[in-house]
Amino acid sequence: MTGESEFIRDLLDNKEKDKAFKKLLDLYQERLYWHIRKLVVTHENADDVLQNTFLRIYKSLPNFQQKSSLHTWMYRIAYNESLRFLEENKKKDHSSLDDVGNKYLNNLVDDAFFEGDEIQLKLQRILSKLPEKERQIFQMKYYDDLKFREMEEISGIKEGTLKSSYYNTVKYIEKNMLAVELITKDKV
Repeated sequence: MTGESEFIRDLLDNKEKDKAFKKLLDLYQERLYWHIRKLVVTHENADDVLQNTFLRIYKSLPNFQQKSSLHTWMYRIAYNESLRFLEENKKKDHSSLDDVGNKYLNNLVDDAFFEGDEIQLKLQRILSKLPEKERQIFQMKYYDDLKFREMEEISGIKEGTLKSSYYNTVKYIEKNMLAVELITKDKV
């Protein structure tokens, strides 16, 4: 974003804050929605987490130290809000994060907002079998097209580990794409 420091100044200025925050929503709402959606899977959950994310961003703006870009900082908040949501559901259901992910994956077939095709459903099935961290790393790189450096800032995982995990996951997906069974409503 050009003029990011001026934009941040507007976000912190009491007179300009609401106008600047509306612009922030316009610029980032869709991108953050899809980032969150890939982590929590369903539209309804993504909407809830997105709302919590923007509330946290709004409240935390005075504490933004500009050590990273505004974009990266917001992605980190969205990432953490998504993990918090998954952890809360894990506790409610007394199940693992993987079980929660599988539950959401099964709900994906019935989700009216899912626009994917057979290949996307197969990819989601494969991703649901991965450990949570590997799935998140893959999604940040593949879907959000983040640089490994940005991913390190967001996740707190070293860049070399991120690269290794991502490329191993890509190999795993390539190997298993033909073998995975398609999810259909009658198989859920």
